[in-house]
Order: sequence, then C-alpha cells, then structure tokens
Amino acid sequence: MKSYRPYTKSRRHMSTVSFRQELTASEPHKALIGRGKRGVGRNNAGRITVRHKGGGHKRLLRDVDFSYNKLVPAVVETIEYDPNRSGFIGLLRYRDGERRYALLPQSTKVGDTIESGEKAAPTPGNRLQLKNIPIGAFVYNVELKPQNGAKLGRAAGTHIEVVARDGGYADLKMPSSEVRKVLETCFATIGEVSNPENKLVRIGKAGRSRWLGIRPTVRGTAMNPVDHPYGGGEGRQGRGLRRAKSMWGKPTGKGQKSRTPKKYSNYLIVSRRKVGKRRKQA
Repeated sequence: MKSYRPYTKSRRHMSTVSFRQELTASEPHKALIGRGKRGVGRNNAGRITVRHKGGGHKRLLRDVDFSYNKLVPAVVETIEYDPNRSGFIGLLRYRDGERRYALLPQSTKVGDTIESGEKAAPTPGNRLQLKNIPIGAFVYNVELKPQNGAKLGRAAGTHIEVVARDGGYADLKMPSSEVRKVLETCFATIGEVSNPENKLVRIGKAGRSRWLGIRPTVRGTAMNPVDHPYGGGEGRQGRGLRRAKSMWGKPTGKGQKSRTPKKYSNYLIVSRRKVGKRRKQA
C-alpha cells in the first residue's frame, strides 16, 4: 500500500495500491480493447435502477475471457491493470498464436504457463472441472452452469473453498460464508484473485469517488416521508423503526434475511450466509 504526506486534510487518510511492482505493461493490447456505453445505473428506458452511479473517468473496455474454452496451454505475456475490475488481468499467448485477456491469480509472473482441461495440474492459474479439484483447494472464476462462463469469485483478493463433493455436486464455501452446491462438471480456476490489497484502499476524499463513477449517497433520515421510510421529523431524527429497511420497504441491515423466499436456487443452498455476530464466530 502507498500512503501520502498529509499536505491536505483529504491526503492524510488517502491510500492507493502501488502497482509498479506488479504490472509489466502500461498500454493494453489494441486488438482486445473497445469502447462501450457504461450502464451508469440506468435501464433501457433511461430510468435509474441502481442509485449512486454515474460520471467518472472514461474507460476502455478490455475483452476479458471468462469462458476459457480454448484447451491449449498459454503463456502469460503481460500483467496489466483493468479499470473495469479490481483484480489484475494478464495477456495470454496461446500455442497457436492467439492472444486473450484473463483474470490472474495471486503470485502469477510473466512467463508462467496456464492450462485448461482434464489433464491440467491443480496449480494456481490452471482451470479444471470441480470434480478434479482437491477438497480444501481455493478457487475463483467458478461457473454456475457448465460451459456458461465464470460467474462467481471474480473480485480482487477473493477465493471460494471446495469443502465437499457428493451426488454429482461440489459444495463451495463462498466469501460471504454461504455454502452452496454447484455441478461438479463446472469449471473453476485454482488460486485466489490477484490484487488482495484492493480491500485496504482508503478513498480519502469525495472527488476520488466521483472519478470512480460513484455518486453521493443521501441518508434516509435527511429525506422527506414521501421519499424514504426514515424521512420526516423535526430536526435530526433516528430512523424511528425497529428494523432497518430500504427506500422501498425491503428488509436490510444486520441479521435480516433479504434473500427471495422462493428463489429458483434455494435447493442448492446448503447453509445460509452468516451475518453480524454469527459471522465473526464462524
């Protein structure tokens, strides 16, 4: 981590990740970049569906491969920064000459070989089916459905633990402490996502949040009753409710169940995620 001399009030609490020791390229591979319209929290009608998003610095989109459908050994050519995700990406050069971007695990270096398929060894960066991964191993880039591309475990520094296998399913312990079943024919990448220090970054000032495309958040107690369940009252008020709820009246906060009761994947959940004091004990 890199800290700064406190020559302003905001600099005193600001920190960044020092990329120089990790990254080996400053410019992305031209054939794998593009310009796309960012969602900024709007739907196809232009209405805000996710609050607090918008603005920010322009970003070039890197075409990152999450399918890993090329079962040919590849060599890591570069380690690069991607503004659209928290982990580092690497440019892979396959044996037939094709190049693709991939999300890299920790401790990966330029020149390392990455393989996919049944014959791949269970070493960091290699991609195997869950049935071929040892119990207790850490994985990321996990598929939810076979050949559907990686969906789980893609944030910086995260990992998913393979805790058991039974009846054609693998039991995976998520970063949230939830344990769920995934078909053992799904693929996953061995290791933990790179850039673990990303969780320790302190933004430090409001302007830096705006650079990242994060817009301000207004407290519910500062709103009117028509805008939020916490709104209204003379002067500064508490929420006035026993249980925390969102702007739309849905339960939120510590210890409250927010999962849809009849969600399609309920039968795959072995144990629910632990929150609050229960999570600290786990």
